[in-house]
Amino acid sequence: MKIKAVILAGGKGTRLGVLTIKRAKPAVPFGGKYRIIDFALSNCVNSNVFDVLVLTQYRPHSLNDHIGKGRPWDLDRSFTGGVRMLQPYQGSFDTDWYAGTADAVTQNLNFVRQGRPEYVLILSGDHIYEMDYDMLVQYHRDKGAAATVCTIRVPLDEASRFGIVDCDSDFRVTGFVEKPATPPGNLANMGVYVFDYDVLERVLQADHVDPESEHDFGKNILPKMVADSMDVFAYPYGGYWIDVGTVDAYWEAHMDLLSSPPSLNLNDRTWVIHTRSEERPPVRIGADAKIVDSMITDGSVIGAGAIIERSILSPGVFIGPGAIIRESVILNDAYIETGARVERALVDKIAVIGKDARVGSWQDMGDLKITSIGKNTRVPPAFTIGEGTVVGSDCTHDSFARFSDGVAPAGSDIEFLSRVGR
Repeated sequence: MKIKAVILAGGKGTRLGVLTIKRAKPAVPFGGKYRIIDFALSNCVNSNVFDVLVLTQYRPHSLNDHIGKGRPWDLDRSFTGGVRMLQPYQGSFDTDWYAGTADAVTQNLNFVRQGRPEYVLILSGDHIYEMDYDMLVQYHRDKGAAATVCTIRVPLDEASRFGIVDCDSDFRVTGFVEKPATPPGNLANMGVYVFDYDVLERVLQADHVDPESEHDFGKNILPKMVADSMDVFAYPYGGYWIDVGTVDAYWEAHMDLLSSPPSLNLNDRTWVIHTRSEERPPVRIGADAKIVDSMITDGSVIGAGAIIERSILSPGVFIGPGAIIRESVILNDAYIETGARVERALVDKIAVIGKDARVGSWQDMGDLKITSIGKNTRVPPAFTIGEGTVVGSDCTHDSFARFSDGVAPAGSDIEFLSRVGR
């Protein structure tokens, strides 16, 4: 049984705000040491799927650097598949950017066809979950399906954010509508599909010449297959799954890792999430520091008397003496100076929170308002940044000068100075 996986990893992820200014959504760090795409890649190799195409588009540099030849996932292969990174290109017919998820696969159909796979997995590279794709493909075969759609129940008040599936008692899909204003149900499309290869090629070619199509799997391919009475089945998934497509969802997914027991068990040695690990020294914790319900990654330094509560520190984070971090996610090599306080915030890589500065706030949840600090930003000493404020990348002390009293009110939007770099 030959299976090829195609991971769609070109999304901008604009709703993640400052986290995707300089990287694609699948490249966003997650859970201390991982990147979001690690979950799809690890699901592949844990399911014995070793022939993987990764389709990138928006700011692919971080993904290219991270995945490389695929060694951490045992995907540095040639004759038996391995991983290939594919970007859009200028072709004979002005191909330009991918028009949609289906168009991305169509433009790379020659690569999908190589090795003559029987089945093709179409996967999103920006979801957090663990799934045995081997069981999924077996289900697809047992049903005699042309295509299988993975589904999960979501709260009805969130269903309008998803493609909504309706099916009969045998899980045959009888209805498929993308992001309806008034959802007819709450069985949501997860963006994980299995196709018979011959079927995939046929429906993609038909979609490619359809001038009315947006060339998207959820909007066009699957609904048309259902309308044409093709054998499309739903695969009910009951595990943990989250699309970390917004700042709130990204923060909540991290808090899920800190619940007891965690919603997603990263310590499960039967289903390892592989990643490209950095060579970092052991964690160093100063005298009288207090750490509660937190995850601390290699290379972190926690100063004397610092308090870390329900937070995740990524590699190389420095927490100065007496600093307080609560319910926050601090990404690689961020520097929190002495006496600073960071609460319910996301702090991107190599940002500096100045001495005695205040970022975010610690209150009853109510309306969730997460504060975001962009990559390489410098928050001045003793400066206060209110809850829900968004501070872009590369901000310097000059970026905060308009706040003459040293306070950026809740909900402020502080522009970044440069989009250069990654």
